[in-house]
Amino acid sequence: MRLPIFNVFAKAMGAMAALLGLALSLLASPVHAQSNLPGRIEMHVVSSTTVTGDEFLLGIKGRVVLLSGELRLPQGTTPKFPAVVLVHGSGGIGAAMDAWVHHLNQAGVATFVLDTFTGRGITSTVADQTQLHSLAMMVDTYKALDILAKHPRIDANKISVMGFSKGAVASIFSASTRFKKAYGSSNTFASHIGLYTPCNSRYQGDTQLTGKPMRLFHGTTDDYVSVLPCRDYVKSLQQQGVNVTLTEFPDTDHSYDGPTLPKKLPFPTAQSTRNCQFVEATPSVMVNEKTGQPFSYSDPCIALGAHVGHNPESTAQTVKAVIEFLKSL
Repeated sequence: MRLPIFNVFAKAMGAMAALLGLALSLLASPVHAQSNLPGRIEMHVVSSTTVTGDEFLLGIKGRVVLLSGELRLPQGTTPKFPAVVLVHGSGGIGAAMDAWVHHLNQAGVATFVLDTFTGRGITSTVADQTQLHSLAMMVDTYKALDILAKHPRIDANKISVMGFSKGAVASIFSASTRFKKAYGSSNTFASHIGLYTPCNSRYQGDTQLTGKPMRLFHGTTDDYVSVLPCRDYVKSLQQQGVNVTLTEFPDTDHSYDGPTLPKKLPFPTAQSTRNCQFVEATPSVMVNEKTGQPFSYSDPCIALGAHVGHNPESTAQTVKAVIEFLKSL
């Protein structure tokens, strides 16, 4: 009479063994292992070149320089992550960049903080922009893109670039097919994002783009980098069918996303081109659009002194818009 009970017990043990085997196979599977990976920080060497503005516009390769970048991978939930190359402004990497890293990582987006200064022996270009041309930073962003495109945990088709002020020149104008051909590779940024972008230097062919979507964010009271030229640039792109928008925030100054800044802080020594409009008249020759004189930081249009300041509401709206935009790609 005990035999049926034994059979039931044996069947139950067999079922448990089968379940255990299934569980072990899931644990051993690449997908499950990936989902359990913790967030990770990697430091990467970025081999780039240093060029002047004229050299960049002529397509000259320049002098080799070794830079660095910090890659942060979120908690593993997918085999590959979308990523954003973050390009700092004239003040270098600061608290705003750190905040963006956390916002994006929490949204499931990997970040690559590109340091374009330290390897070149630069601390800040706020008071002396001649130390490094904004266009030279674009070469660095293309090199960062190539590094990420080969990474086993990055989706090569979903790598965007986001720049701040001086770095936004690199992030926005890297969409140019002319510049990509000269300094990029077969890899292409999935989108281009710029915060308080200097749009007052226009280059030949700067409306001939890769076709990837673009988003610009700017404060209307920014007296460091004026929003006015961006309105014209974005309008010209929209007329050609480019997927680009400019979001403006009232009562919002430069570096408005800096969480450690007060509402308004003066920078008396800051060089500002807010009153200038430069154009590339002939290849590599930038001139003041009004006077026709060659570009120079001794040009009378260059202003000295500007303000920065944190605006929590504008920051929150920008973070929300950027994350929604990235998730839509």
